[in-house]
Amino acid sequence: MSGCAIQVRDVSKSYGSVKALDGVSLDVRPGEMFGLIGPDGAGKSSLYRIVATLQHPDAGSVAVDGLDVASAYRQVRDIIGYMPERFSLYPYLTVRENLEFFASLFGVSVQSGYDLIAPIFSQLERFPDRRAGALSGGMKQKLALSCALIHRPRILLLDEPTTGVDAVSRSEFWDMLATLRTQGITIMVSTSYMDEARLCDRIALIHNGRILDTDTPARLVASLDERLFDASAGDMYALLSQLRGYPGVTDCYTFGATLHVVADASFDPVAATAALTARGLSCVSITPAHGDIEDLFIKLMGHES
Repeated sequence: MSGCAIQVRDVSKSYGSVKALDGVSLDVRPGEMFGLIGPDGAGKSSLYRIVATLQHPDAGSVAVDGLDVASAYRQVRDIIGYMPERFSLYPYLTVRENLEFFASLFGVSVQSGYDLIAPIFSQLERFPDRRAGALSGGMKQKLALSCALIHRPRILLLDEPTTGVDAVSRSEFWDMLATLRTQGITIMVSTSYMDEARLCDRIALIHNGRILDTDTPARLVASLDERLFDASAGDMYALLSQLRGYPGVTDCYTFGATLHVVADASFDPVAATAALTARGLSCVSITPAHGDIEDLFIKLMGHES
């Protein structure tokens, strides 16, 4: 188990007939920002609850800093900070009362851990007596993170921490994580936002309870060996229908405001533009595109199915 902050080996978990995790294995290195990337229902929260000692796997093992999460769960809880997907603080307690309560659970004082949370908690200091339930989404996020850090954990588990908050709060949150990394804290963060994946040192792509691939974001994107194009037209639905049956096109899917077209060597974007225009589509544009993590994810999901 040495050399890993978190080690997951062949973990499976089912809820009745639903298999949430299916032989998941991954390693998180000390001091890194590790991302678990996948859509809702992929199994991220189930894995987090197991790593956080809140559930037992049906099969497999998990160790945190060399400690087995089943047999040494008390020691594990002392060294991790866990922020679940849903806001889990007490809404009728004030900001100050929530922080003091979580500090007391770990037998520490707010003062002893305050220097670590000060950059995060500073915006909440103006209203210490406001009930947690009355905070905005971004402020609830900061309070939850402060409570997860007050006992100075070595490992921070963040399950979809930016879901449901505005773009500014998302950006601020990731700036806070970057600051925490300078303190030597290992961070495992899950997200369904592909743009956040690029901010991690390494990521694991998870779908239907299985790990599709694990590497740095740059190396994963570099593994895309496909000809990729951006496509748009006046009628995007008609364009999608036409391109999915066009010679040389192996895949076509929506990508933001445009389409991404995966094609083989026989595909000529200039000829395709002319042909689609002749079929009655207006403002057709097909240009080379650079692949991203989302493109790789779609490709791997296709291979899995």
